[in-house]
Amino acid sequence: MLVGHPHQQDGQRFNAASLLADGRIKATYLKHELPNHSVFDEMRYFGRGERQLVFDLDGIRFGVNICADVWEEEPALKARRAGAEVLLALNASPYHMGKQHSRHEVMRERVAQTGIPAVYVNLVGGQDELVFDGASFVVDSEGKLTQQLPAFEEKLAYIEIAGGQPLPAEVCAEMELEQSVYQALCLGVRDYITKNGFPGVVLGLSGGIDSALTLVIAVDALGAEKVRAVMMPSPYTAGISLEDARSMAQGLGVQYSEIAIEPTYESFMQALSTDFAGLPFNLAEENLQARIRGSLLMALSNKFGSIVLTTGNKSEMGVGYSTLYGDMAGGFAVLKDVPKTLVYRLADYRNRISPIIPQRIIDRPPSAELRDNQTDQDSLPPYEILDAIMELYVEHDASPVEIMGMGYLESDVRRVITLIDRNEYKRRQAPVGVRITHRGFGKDRRYPITSGYRTKF
Repeated sequence: MLVGHPHQQDGQRFNAASLLADGRIKATYLKHELPNHSVFDEMRYFGRGERQLVFDLDGIRFGVNICADVWEEEPALKARRAGAEVLLALNASPYHMGKQHSRHEVMRERVAQTGIPAVYVNLVGGQDELVFDGASFVVDSEGKLTQQLPAFEEKLAYIEIAGGQPLPAEVCAEMELEQSVYQALCLGVRDYITKNGFPGVVLGLSGGIDSALTLVIAVDALGAEKVRAVMMPSPYTAGISLEDARSMAQGLGVQYSEIAIEPTYESFMQALSTDFAGLPFNLAEENLQARIRGSLLMALSNKFGSIVLTTGNKSEMGVGYSTLYGDMAGGFAVLKDVPKTLVYRLADYRNRISPIIPQRIIDRPPSAELRDNQTDQDSLPPYEILDAIMELYVEHDASPVEIMGMGYLESDVRRVITLIDRNEYKRRQAPVGVRITHRGFGKDRRYPITSGYRTKF
C-alpha cells in the first residue's frame, strides 16, 4: 500500500508518501516540487525532497511522484533514471472547469519524456472551497488513455499490466461542462455540511433563479429532509415570486415557511425616522430589507443548528451587487464562483434531468425586488457583457486596454472593472464557497483592499 501523509524529519515537515508492506514502512518519498500559487501554499509548510522511491512488485518497478511533481519534467525523469518502469502519481488535484484535459496533457508529456506508462490517482471530496473530482486514469507508454474512473465518486479498480503496458479497461466518459460543474457544486455542499457536522441547511427562497438553483443543489446534495427554505416577502415581492417559491418547495418536498418582513421593516424605519427625515428612498432602504432577511435566517440557524446557504453568484460578488450582513450573511456560498450566465445554463441542465425549476423563473428578467419595477440591468450591464469582462479581467489578467481591444465598449469596461476593484472589501467578508473556475474570489485572487491605486483607462 502506498499512502500519502505529512512527514516530519530533521526538524522539517514534508509532503510525503510511504510504502507499507509486511506490517512496516518500507520506504518514504518526499515530494520535490512545491506549488505556491493560486490555491496552493506548500512552501509555507513543507520542505523539498530530493530522493527517488522506486520499488518492485511482481517483477515490475514502480516509481513514485506526488501531485505537482508530474507537472514538472525532472521528478518523473529522475524516477525513470532510477529504474522505474511505471510511474505512480498520487494527487490531491482540485477541480476547475477543463482541469481533466490539462491533466491528460501533462501526463502525456511525462510519458513522452520518460517512455513509461503512468497511473494518475486523484482524491475525491470537498474541502472548504476546493472540490477534488477523482477521475483517476492510466496512460500507456504511447500516451493512450487505457483506463479512467468516474468523476466525483469514490471507486476502487484494478490495473492489469502485461509486457510492461497497462491493459485496456473501462474508460468512463467525461462529463459535459454543465454536468461536471453541477456535480462539483453538489459534492462541495455535501462534504462541507456533513464533514463539519451540520444537521442541515436553511436558505432564503426569493422566487429568483439563484435561490432556485441553490435549493435544488442543496436537495440533490443532502436530501430534502435536511433542507429548509424560507420565503420572506416584502411589499416589493411580486406575486409570481411567491407562487414559484411555493411551487418549488412543494415539488422538492423541503420544509418551507413564509415570514413577511414588512412589519419588521416598518419598525426599523420608525426607529430611523428622525435620522432619515427629508431624505429620499435609496440603497439604505433597499439594503435594510436584505439585512432583515439575513437576520431572520441567522436566527433560524442559531435556533436549529442548520447552516445558512447564501445564494449570490460570482457576477454579483464581482461587482458588489450584494448586501453586507444581508444576502451575504451565511456560512457557505454555493454559487460564489458561478457567473450569472452559467447559472442559467446549470438551471437548464438540471431541468433536463427533471423539470423542477419553473420555466418562468428562468425566463423572467432577474430582480432583487427591493423597490418598484426593479431589474438587475437597471444597475448593471447585461450579464453576457459583465461576465465576459469579469472573466477577462479577473481570471486572465487582461488589462482594460486589452479588453476594449476585443470589442467591448469603454463605458462597460470602465464600469465593470471599477466595481470589481471597489468591492474587494465586500468579498473579503463573504462566506467560503465552491471553486469551479481556475481563479475564484477566494485563495486564488489575493488582492489588497487598500492601495490608493485606481485602474487607468
